[in-house]
Amino acid sequence: MRADEYIQLEDQYGAHNYKPLDVVLSRGSGVWVWDVDGNQYMDCLSAYSAVNQGHCHPRILSAMQTQAERLTLTSRAFRNDQLGLLYRELCDLTRSHKVLPMNSGAEAVETAIKAVRKWGYLVRGVPENKAEIIVCADNFHGRTITIISFSTDPTSTTDFGPFTPGFRVIPYGDAQALADAITDNTVAFLVEPIQGEAGVIIPPDGYLRKVRRICDDAGIALILDEIQTGLGRTGKLLAEEHEGIEADLTLIGKALSGGFYPVSAVLSNTEILGVLKPGEHGSTFGGNPLACAVARAALRVLVDEGLIGNAARMGDHFLSRLREIENPDIREVRGKGLLLAVEFHPEAGGARQYCERLRQAGLLCKETHHDIIRFAPPLVITRDQVDWAVDRAAPILSA
Repeated sequence: MRADEYIQLEDQYGAHNYKPLDVVLSRGSGVWVWDVDGNQYMDCLSAYSAVNQGHCHPRILSAMQTQAERLTLTSRAFRNDQLGLLYRELCDLTRSHKVLPMNSGAEAVETAIKAVRKWGYLVRGVPENKAEIIVCADNFHGRTITIISFSTDPTSTTDFGPFTPGFRVIPYGDAQALADAITDNTVAFLVEPIQGEAGVIIPPDGYLRKVRRICDDAGIALILDEIQTGLGRTGKLLAEEHEGIEADLTLIGKALSGGFYPVSAVLSNTEILGVLKPGEHGSTFGGNPLACAVARAALRVLVDEGLIGNAARMGDHFLSRLREIENPDIREVRGKGLLLAVEFHPEAGGARQYCERLRQAGLLCKETHHDIIRFAPPLVITRDQVDWAVDRAAPILSA
């Protein structure tokens, strides 16, 4: 079938809740993907950082195939021989005390919300049904009804109410705003170390350290959503490490499976996750043996192959090369590790036009918030590949 035939099928039979570039991919390996017509592209989105280890990494694929032949699903009604091993390896790697596995990133966020609310009632003595969680403007934590209830993006909220109460929104990157917003009913602050979907918005230096102190002083939980920034993307295993802090709850997903399978997890301490009792929360697929085996392999690849350090080195090189591009329409080039963004002035006419032209040059990028292009290739990228990408992007982004 031709590309236009696949596109017609999607348009005819699928809900129109996405606006993808009109490229139909059929194969991937490392940083490269190929479309149905045989054209090769560098993937500069990595499935929103789910493919940090590169497309179809052979070690993760082997683990998935081996486990799929043995046992795929038991539900949590029974134990399996992969779950405890994943727990231990995650805790050893991240210095966490407890793990609660789920499937999607949004499920991890919902899990954290439930856990800190119950912790607030049982441990902090917040009156029943009065718990508040502070969040930031321009956040993105998922698309469930509860999560969009504290979104400030009209696209996420228009015509989807009524919404879940119990959230207070403050400006991102403003530690004093957090301190001023805390009340006796506040149980947690939920924040992204870097706002990815908002356009790679990096808070001021020291912001997370200040936030950690404020939460400690107020006795509330700090929840870091590292679903996109975690697992090597920013040049550290977790983005919190850039400021030397530890969250009370850390949410991971996406690259936890290397793109092979939906796997997410809440990492926390015994005090908070210990409030959950049997029957109060769960998932049929959460913690299934196939997911656990895949996640264990994905974590080993990140560590054994030095992908975290490579993200730091290649990210610095990629950022410096992008900053060499001269165009008065570019407002800012920013990033940390291999999470980079080029933001255009509003009068430039939007970033989509550049993404379309980059596709013609063999680079797959995606615009966000109209004026911003993210560059987030798999962490296996080499220096030569970075230069290949920028050499092709520069004439387009400077025009």
